[in-house]
Amino acid sequence: MIRSLCRAGGVLLQQSRRTVPRLWVSPVQQRWASSLPMNTVVLFVPQQEAWVVERMGRFNRILEPGLNFLIPVLDRIRYVQSLKEIVIDVPEQSAVSLDNVTLQIDGVLYLRILDPFKASYGVEDPEYAVTQLAQTTMRSELGKLTLDKVFRERESLNANIVHSINQASDDWGIRCLRYEIKDIHVPPRVKESMQMQVEAERRKRATVLESEGTRESAINVAEGRKQAQILASEGEKAEQINKAAGEAQAVLAKAEAKAKAIRLLSVALTEQNGNAAASLSVAEQYVSAFSNLAKESNTVLLPSNTGDISSMVTQAMSIYSTLAKTSSKIPPEEAENSEDVLDAPETK
Repeated sequence: MIRSLCRAGGVLLQQSRRTVPRLWVSPVQQRWASSLPMNTVVLFVPQQEAWVVERMGRFNRILEPGLNFLIPVLDRIRYVQSLKEIVIDVPEQSAVSLDNVTLQIDGVLYLRILDPFKASYGVEDPEYAVTQLAQTTMRSELGKLTLDKVFRERESLNANIVHSINQASDDWGIRCLRYEIKDIHVPPRVKESMQMQVEAERRKRATVLESEGTRESAINVAEGRKQAQILASEGEKAEQINKAAGEAQAVLAKAEAKAKAIRLLSVALTEQNGNAAASLSVAEQYVSAFSNLAKESNTVLLPSNTGDISSMVTQAMSIYSTLAKTSSKIPPEEAENSEDVLDAPETK
C-alpha cells in the first residue's frame, strides 16, 4: 500500500513539474505565481530545495531533502525555494556620474537563499526586489564617482554595491555573494573626447621621454668632457713633471761632465807643455768666436787689435797665469773654506 502511494505521489509530482514553470523565469528573471507540488501524503524533496508547508493557512514547517509525510487536506506546499546559487542578469540602465556624464551600464548578480522562511514571507518577489535594489544601488554608487574613477575603481564599486544589497536583503533571508559590472557604454562624443585625451597623454609621455633622453645625453656628454679635461690636465701635469725631472737630470749631467772636464783640464795643465796646449785651445776658441761675429746681430763690438791673434792669446795666457799664481798663494784650508762659502746658499 505504501509502495503504491509513493509511486502515485512521484508520478503526480513529475507531471506537475512538467506542466508548471519553475521558480525563475528568463529572460526577465522574475518569479511569478505557479502551481506547486500536490500533497500526495508521501513526498520526496530533491537535494538543495526547501519546501515550505502551511497547515490550515499557517506556516508549519520546511521539508528537508528526502522522504517526507504530509497530512492530506490540512497540509499544503505553499513555497518551493532553491538553495543553489542563483545568477540574475541585471538589465541595462542609465546612470549619471559625478561629472554629469550619462552612462549605460549593466551587470550580473550572484545570490543565494539562506533562510527559506524569510525568503517566502519577508518579501513578495525576492528576485524582483533584489534586482531593483541592485539597480538603484548601482545608480547611487555611480553618482559618487567621476567618469575616470568608474573605469579605475570597478572592483571597489562592485564591493560597495554588494555591501549595500546585503544590508537591505538580510531581512529577506537572501545573501548577495558578488556583483559584477559587465559593460559600460559612454556617449559617442564622450568616447571621442576620451580617445583624444588618451592620444594627448601618449604624446605627452613621448615628449617627456624624449626630453629625458636628451637630458641624459647632455649629462653624459658633459661628464665625458669633464673626465677628458681631467685626464688631459693630469697627463699635462705628468708631462711637465717628467720634463722638469729630465731637465734637472740633464743639468746635473752637464754639471758633472763640466766638472769632470775641468778636473781633466787642470790635470793636463799641470803636465809638461800644458801652457802650450792651453794657448792652442784659447787660440782655437778665439778664431771660432771671431768667425761667428755678425751672424746673429747687426751690431758688432770689436777690439782695436782684432787682427793680432798672438797678442790676444798672450793676453789670455797672462790672465790665466795671474789667476794661477793667486790661487797658488792661497792656503789649502782657506781655499776649501772659500769654496764652501761660495757653494753655500745665500741667506736674507
